[in-house]
Parts: sequence; C-alpha cells; structure tokens
Amino acid sequence: MVGFNRRYAPLVERMKNLLAAAPEPKAFVMTVNAGGVPETHWTQDPAVGGGRFLGEGCHFVDLLRHLAGAPIRDFAVVPMRSATRDTGSVSLTFGDGSIGTIHYFANGSRTFPKEKLEVFVGGRILQLDNFRRLRAFGWQGAGAVSSWRQDKGQTGCARAFVDAITTDGLPPIPIDELIEVARLTIEISQRFH
Repeated sequence: MVGFNRRYAPLVERMKNLLAAAPEPKAFVMTVNAGGVPETHWTQDPAVGGGRFLGEGCHFVDLLRHLAGAPIRDFAVVPMRSATRDTGSVSLTFGDGSIGTIHYFANGSRTFPKEKLEVFVGGRILQLDNFRRLRAFGWQGAGAVSSWRQDKGQTGCARAFVDAITTDGLPPIPIDELIEVARLTIEISQRFH
C-alpha cells in the first residue's frame, strides 16, 4: 500500500461515482498552491527529499489517474525558472483520450486555498475546492456538497489498508497503478530540475 490518500477523500469518492456515468474523455485541471519552502529545506534536495514534486506531486498524479480510470500515456513538464525548482505545470494524456494539467505552484499566497480540482466532461463540470466543497455544474440533481472540515482521505486510506490485510484481499490500489504513478512521478520530477 502507498499512502495515496486523496483518492479516498469522501468528496473524491463522490466525484468518481458521478464520473462513472460520463464515458466521454475528461479534462482535469488541478491547481496546487503549495506555498514556498526555502531552497535549503530537505524536501528541496533531490538526493535527500527527492524534490517537492516527487514528495507531494505524486498525490496529484495518482488522483488524476484514479479519476480518469485509464493509464497515463504521455506527459510534458513546463518548469518555471526559480532557485527552488518547485513551480511548474505538468500536462498528462490518458489512454481513453482524457487530458489533465497539474499546476504545482510554490509562488502563491498562503491565504489562498491549497488544492483545487476541476473536471470538465460532456458539457458538465465538477469543482472540488480544498477537499471541503464539491460543486456540480450541469449534473442533474448533484448540486453542491460541503464538509465541515477538510478531509483529504487519510482515514479512508488507512481503513482500506487494514481491510485488505484483515480480509486477505487484493491491494487497495492495484499494483500496476502504483508502479505507473511512481515511475511517472520520478520522470516528471526530474524535469523540474
């Protein structure tokens, strides 16, 4: 098990259920207002922390892979020049024709929400705001759902792991997806440098 918790967030599970009824290719826009971390911080050192995209960006690669439900076929990275090498955009293409962009920005204000995901599909839009609110545009009867507190799926992720162990079940996240996301995240993070 790898702790890709965001796929277990209750609002992401709701998104996944809604998207199951949308067979068309999807367009994902993930915006991460990661906040600045000094160049000397251990996460910035490729030899020690692997770089920020490797350590945190993997969650967003996995999230889009999970919601697309299709393998990632190709990617491109546009890094922004900076001393910390932790700001840039990643474009993904999926086997079903879906596309996704991860904007990982370390140069924004901490007063702005950290994570926002928008999904465009078949004349409809889902908008997840900081794992606290999900709005549905054009989805019959879906409306908006809000949570009193942010839930990025850590509890659900741990529960899935324990359930798999206690029931001798399959891994909660298929091993081929784990390997795919890990390999791609390593390749993507190398292009940030």
